[in-house]
Amino acid sequence: MSSDETPNVPTPSHSRAAVREKAQQVNAQQSRARILRRVGIGLAAIVVVGAAGGAVAWAVGSAISKPSVAPSNLHDDGVLVSKGDFAKTSSGSATASPSATPTPAGTPAPAPASTTSSPSPTSAGTVDIHIYVDYLSPGAGDFERANAKQLATWVEQDAATVTYHPVALLTANSNGTKYSLRAASAAACVASEQPDAFYAYNHALLSDQPKLDSDGKTDAELADLATASGVKDAKGLKDCIAKATYASWVKDATTRALDGPLPGSKKLVLTGAPTIVVNGQAYAGSLTDAAEFSQFVLSVASDAYYGTPGPTSIPTPTVTPTS
Repeated sequence: MSSDETPNVPTPSHSRAAVREKAQQVNAQQSRARILRRVGIGLAAIVVVGAAGGAVAWAVGSAISKPSVAPSNLHDDGVLVSKGDFAKTSSGSATASPSATPTPAGTPAPAPASTTSSPSPTSAGTVDIHIYVDYLSPGAGDFERANAKQLATWVEQDAATVTYHPVALLTANSNGTKYSLRAASAAACVASEQPDAFYAYNHALLSDQPKLDSDGKTDAELADLATASGVKDAKGLKDCIAKATYASWVKDATTRALDGPLPGSKKLVLTGAPTIVVNGQAYAGSLTDAAEFSQFVLSVASDAYYGTPGPTSIPTPTVTPTS
């Protein structure tokens, strides 16, 4: 056997080529792994974004497919008061005459001994009155207490139509209890279930208001007040109030009033509570002076009857109402 036979080992050049080839294979495997990881992460992100988009689309679709529930017996997002509704309040009957019905400046007051009723807007035409109330607004309560009697008399005499609009502008002013929203929703419950008791309930909410920035009445107290105002279906009403059935409608109605125009006007919008609109004209006078408001109503009614433009200022009434 020859002693010069060499063992079967690669030459140095062959060894280097094998190492390079092995390194290339490892590098290719690592590159493929990195690409697969990136693709996996991308697909996962697409799935997450798609799921989030689907959730948003479902939420939006649900909101669109489930509009807010509106109470029945509404007129332009308000409740029109009917004859006889005023008599159910605890502050006097609807047949009681107002303390004084103002006449234009310079016009003598009617003689006390006269057997005819005192002057009213009827002489100039029926007026359309819209009152926007937030049940936490002190001004809304002041206006109601000052004008409830003469509003009742005008409605009973067919001198005016009166529509109340519950809105929620002061929802954030009740220590987190959202009293304005809850009270307006409760009023909508009464309007929908027993409209003939709405005015008594509306009047009670405005006459006995909680203070601004207080918790306000609880849902149970709102329901008890409705029962005291003449609502008969106590259980159904309590459920309606507890569930805030018409809260979404109150929000939507408030937004519509803020956007305007308000009923009967071309460009008026809700600017605060109360907002009182008479034949499309906003009242900007005293909220506690019934004579001043009566004079404004009579002036607006006269303008409508005679077709003359409204006065630039409200005349001072010659009759001062008694308490």
